[in-house]
Amino acid sequence: MPGAAPAAQIVRDYMVDVTSRWYQRPATRNEVDQALRDEPYGDLQGSTGMLLVAVEDGHPVGCAGVRFLADVAELTKVFTLPSHRGRGLGSQLLHAVEQACRERAVGTLRLDTRAALAEACAMYERNGFERVSAFNTAPYSDRWYSKTLTTNVR
Repeated sequence: MPGAAPAAQIVRDYMVDVTSRWYQRPATRNEVDQALRDEPYGDLQGSTGMLLVAVEDGHPVGCAGVRFLADVAELTKVFTLPSHRGRGLGSQLLHAVEQACRERAVGTLRLDTRAALAEACAMYERNGFERVSAFNTAPYSDRWYSKTLTTNVR
């Protein structure tokens, strides 16, 4: 749940990371607070979305969110703490989001990001996402990806 303490902590860690990369220096508390206001995530629950939080030893170490928009879903807030990168956690979270989308009959999963987030771009591409034309005017994005999700055959 987005309002729970582990979710709030890992999303703040995510915002510290991406905001610091944007400014190319450690972000200030005010800059991170502003980024959290600019990119709210309270809707990532219920029928409108979902926020997954990976926990290790009682501490949040990663997250992935998704917004459900009819037959399309938008991936957001995909993050793994630097100390936990390289273990496949991001891909595991991504696969869990994809499965949730399939269960809701969502045919396309898309996202916007920045080329400066090279690790994330590489992960998306490894997991079958393809670059597409811009589908929004997000001010901090310079890359857009999409993936067609196959449905489970029963």
